[in-house]
Amino acid sequence: MSVKPTQRSRAQESRAAIQRLYIAMRHLFIRGSYKPLGVSGEAMIEAMMQLQPEIYGSINDPERVELEGLLYVFQRLPRGIEECRYIKLLSREGFEKSNFQPIVPPKRRRNCYRIDQEEMFIEMTRGRSDIYDILTHLTFMYIEAEKIRRNSEDQKLRKKRDWKMLEEIVRREENGEEYNKDIAYTYLSTLLGRTYEETVDACRRFDHDPDVNSIFHITYWLGKLSTEEAQQQNDREISFTSALRERVGHHYYGEIWALNIKEYLAGQGMMGRPLHIISANPHSVMNSFYASAALGQKDDLEDLARELSMESNAELRQKVQSYALRNGMHQIDDTSGTMITVQIFDTTRIAPGKLPAELSWNADYIEQHKPVILVMDYAFGEQAYETMDELLKPYEVDGQRIPLKVESISIMGKAGILEGGKGDIMVPTAHVFEGTADNYPFDNQLSADDFEGHGLNVLEGPMITVLGTSLQNKDILRYFRRSSWKAVGLEMEGAHYQKAIQAAAKIRKSINENVVLRYAYYASDNPLVTGGTLASGSLGMDGVKPTYLITVRMLNQILGG
Repeated sequence: MSVKPTQRSRAQESRAAIQRLYIAMRHLFIRGSYKPLGVSGEAMIEAMMQLQPEIYGSINDPERVELEGLLYVFQRLPRGIEECRYIKLLSREGFEKSNFQPIVPPKRRRNCYRIDQEEMFIEMTRGRSDIYDILTHLTFMYIEAEKIRRNSEDQKLRKKRDWKMLEEIVRREENGEEYNKDIAYTYLSTLLGRTYEETVDACRRFDHDPDVNSIFHITYWLGKLSTEEAQQQNDREISFTSALRERVGHHYYGEIWALNIKEYLAGQGMMGRPLHIISANPHSVMNSFYASAALGQKDDLEDLARELSMESNAELRQKVQSYALRNGMHQIDDTSGTMITVQIFDTTRIAPGKLPAELSWNADYIEQHKPVILVMDYAFGEQAYETMDELLKPYEVDGQRIPLKVESISIMGKAGILEGGKGDIMVPTAHVFEGTADNYPFDNQLSADDFEGHGLNVLEGPMITVLGTSLQNKDILRYFRRSSWKAVGLEMEGAHYQKAIQAAAKIRKSINENVVLRYAYYASDNPLVTGGTLASGSLGMDGVKPTYLITVRMLNQILGG
């Protein structure tokens, strides 16, 4: 299908806005600090408004506060950040040894510290992508805060009665006092510029998440700080420590992380054995090997996985993990700051007779070669290059360089799909890095045929590795889908992983040049569908089927020799 000139023009404008945004963020990062509503911050806001990212919904509407987008960012920012005038981004600088209680957002794991009533420190140990991600979230938060302030004022900049009533509601909420929720929703709807029905729905969604403050609390504090800056010049500020600026881009945390893994492999006598690396969540491989035996159930693996995925079954999940740790699984919890947990599976200690029927097992191959499977939790954006690059380097000890015997590398991840829906599968044939001419074609051991006949839509083709999922809009994505790129989806790590793998195999020669590669993704969202973005909610049970289908295909190729 040809692309209309107007569509291509809009896509070009959007890409230019992304580039301006990243240039501004890099400049401010190097400078060390900026004020979100100062000249530099306004440049970021202007670029964001022109871009109109899908995940931030009605960001360009001057009155309507974007509620789904707000919940999305507050699930990824530290609780209480709406109360803080000063936000400082830092590397790991010793606060983990202090008496400050860390705040860890569940949807974006990072240590954060509330220093006092006005200041929040946020650890950035996952590279540039993490820094850019949080700066876009903060920029969006300040844009919505300005809407709340304007909605709370009359033409003479006096506070409306709705705002004064919100103050009383927040006071009662903090003191645990009763208040009429229907009346409270009515006042709040005015300040949010939304209908009563939309406001009630948003309140329930915020209340459902125990790690996020109520929307009454968030609205009040966003509006309060915005008003104090506008009327009293109490400026908000974002700053970066010198240690953070020095360490970014130097693989500081990835090197420590990889060394811990290699030392553990050496200590367990596994260093010379064939190694199969899998980047995936830290439960699907473990459950595939051990859930059936640990729970004494012969159900289909998918049914077991659904049972284990239920929030109420934490005790069952613990039972599986305890069994796994006694029967061949080793877990290396991260202490480096990467937030990437590693599991190591010694296949010689797995009982094939207790495996689910879905898994194949080549006993001769396992007995002869004794393969080891290393599962690393998801990396974030550019962190994928840092961690994989360091992991594939030889282990250096006592003046010797001992290469890892890497047989295969398998990448399973969540991605945005450009034609289909949540839970569908994408099999990439190449990764194209957004905003550059970099592209990484590769021979994928997996194909669309591996996943056919299971009731899921399967797409095969190039995938775009984007600078940040929160910055994508429909114009750019339609261009990638409909132009000669014919992209099937977007994600944040593929090109970074492939860059590290190609460097290790083709240039450094530190691993086998013909290392087997497997890539497959399942759709977490479709940003081209209204209401289908990441802000619309998690996959839930829809993610179980594709996750385990991909996991089983990868394991069967590994275990089949």
